[in-house]
Amino acid sequence: MTKNKSLNFLLQTLGCLISAAGIYSFAVAAGIPVTGVAGISAILYRLFGVPMGLSNVLINIPIILCTYKLLGRAFFLRSVYCMILFAISTDYVLPLLPVYQGDRLLATICAGVVGGIGDALIYMNNSSTGGLDFITMAIKARHPYLAFGNLTFAAALAVIVLSGAVFRDVDSIIYGIMFNFLVSTVINKMMFGFTSSMLAMIITDDGAAACAEIDRVADRGSTILQGRGGYGGHPRDVVLCACSNKQLYEIEHAMQALDPGCFIIMLQSNEVHGEGFRQLELGKNENRTE
Repeated sequence: MTKNKSLNFLLQTLGCLISAAGIYSFAVAAGIPVTGVAGISAILYRLFGVPMGLSNVLINIPIILCTYKLLGRAFFLRSVYCMILFAISTDYVLPLLPVYQGDRLLATICAGVVGGIGDALIYMNNSSTGGLDFITMAIKARHPYLAFGNLTFAAALAVIVLSGAVFRDVDSIIYGIMFNFLVSTVINKMMFGFTSSMLAMIITDDGAAACAEIDRVADRGSTILQGRGGYGGHPRDVVLCACSNKQLYEIEHAMQALDPGCFIIMLQSNEVHGEGFRQLELGKNENRTE
């Protein structure tokens, strides 16, 4: 989430519209099983013509009541807004627009990418469209180290199999797994990949000079740890610096020019919390004081 509430609201709204388009205009139109409560709503829609938005809201009510205390009032209000907008989009807005009726594989790819982008925009603003999102958000709040895209993928498997069994369509199970894999991959990439940081570990004889050079070329802080060579036992400085991919390139070349004998280790870091880095507050209960 950003500090600009208007921007957060706009991104949530955009995410709902995009997510609804991915499900209704691509997945449901091609008979592809989708995730969670939306998947159950899609089954009811295909079997009995029950509006997806209406069934989505009704099924969500007991789930919301069970997870409200853990996720908090602010998350609840944002999610209710997204859930209602999602329902309006699928029941009234998108039926007025053309749906994709081409190749089923292309529909699966488009549904996964479009739906994943929409869901990620919603999740990045600490909100959801309800359903199993509430349950996976609650799990994420309890176990923040779990990858959210993996949680959503795991929660979707039961609905995929159910849809395939109901409509006796084995191919739909395969397409459903592809769809949900794409959704989870796009979610993880948008929420963590594009803003992920790198960790540079620089082993050198002059840590102070390395820190000064890092500050000069990348304007980033760094930390010096005291190390010792495993073979000769000579003291060495280990400089740690969290930075972006572009800054890592600049730091690497600066260190090689400063100390050609230095040893540089570059590590991928999905999340860095602290000054100068965006912190994702997924599933965070703003009402808690503990």
